[in-house]
Amino acid sequence: MKIKSCALIVSAVMVGAVGMSGCATKSFVREQVSAEDQKLDAEGHRIDAQNAQLNGRIDQEDQRLAGLDKTSRDALERATAAGKLAEGKFLYQMVLSDDSVKFPVDRASLSPEAQARLMDFVNKLKSDNRNVYLEIQGHTDATGSAQLNKRLGEERAEAVRLFMNKQGVALNRMSTISYGQEAPVAPNNTRQGRAQNRRVVVIVLA
Repeated sequence: MKIKSCALIVSAVMVGAVGMSGCATKSFVREQVSAEDQKLDAEGHRIDAQNAQLNGRIDQEDQRLAGLDKTSRDALERATAAGKLAEGKFLYQMVLSDDSVKFPVDRASLSPEAQARLMDFVNKLKSDNRNVYLEIQGHTDATGSAQLNKRLGEERAEAVRLFMNKQGVALNRMSTISYGQEAPVAPNNTRQGRAQNRRVVVIVLA
């Protein structure tokens, strides 16, 4: 009887131990699953944040490209005009020199005299009714730095280009180039010579 009682006690203890072990195993599994769930949630939040950041960058890039559309179109028109000019045949030219149209010193704005000359020129182009291309050259005198004069020549040529476009001349038929002080037509050591060198030349090509 004592032996059986001892055996029963041992069996009970073993069953209890197994039961406790089973509880401990389930608890451990739940903890592990919970930890993995937390990791997955954290990874999901991280991916969502990355996607949001990426979408934000895409939106910014779309806005930047939309802003460049006009510039890109203008660049394409310039390139097309330049290509046509390279193939064109010289017809004639018109010169807007400072002694006749009075360019403001160090400025690219067009004087009333320059605008009047350009209006007459545009009317001639319309009356001729020919498919011509225009190269608009900006020139300056030698006063100031070469870099400044290069920029000033381009600004004056561009002012002429934009004015003529407002009068109906297509942008893709005009191209600008600045020679700055590099192509004088008169000495730069006299006031009269410098006035002749400050000019915009419009070359007409077929």
